[in-house]
Amino acid sequence: MSITNEMEIIFDSRSENEGFARVAVAAFMTQLNPTIEEVADVKTAVSEAVTNSIIHGYEDIIGKISIRTRILEKELIVEIKDQGKGIEDIKQAMEPMYTSKPEQERSGMGFAFMEAFMDDIQVYSQSGYGTKVVMKKTIGKGRELWTTQSL
Repeated sequence: MSITNEMEIIFDSRSENEGFARVAVAAFMTQLNPTIEEVADVKTAVSEAVTNSIIHGYEDIIGKISIRTRILEKELIVEIKDQGKGIEDIKQAMEPMYTSKPEQERSGMGFAFMEAFMDDIQVYSQSGYGTKVVMKKTIGKGRELWTTQSL
């Protein structure tokens, strides 16, 4: 299996760029002929990861966030990376309802949403050096089964 297409974008960690990131990945994945639900799932996961970089990774400073999106046959691979403060305890950060910013009324559900909407999520982080979230989703999973069964 080889990469059939990829793109990379880099943007400032400003909250107004979160929508741009969602739409850019959604537009790129259209070549896989996704369902509306698959597009919505990916947009939600991207939104959560980018928001985490902005709010937790960079806090009150503006840094760079990169998104590298690849297509490997029917699999969409989205990597979102920052050079922010990093995550000290990834396992704790990924627990539903855990938030390091309760004063901002954060729900602590970002990683839980990413896990729910994508097939696989891996988080790599080093305190003081940033975080990389790698999410994967097979597009069209189940459609082949439906097509062959309906004949």
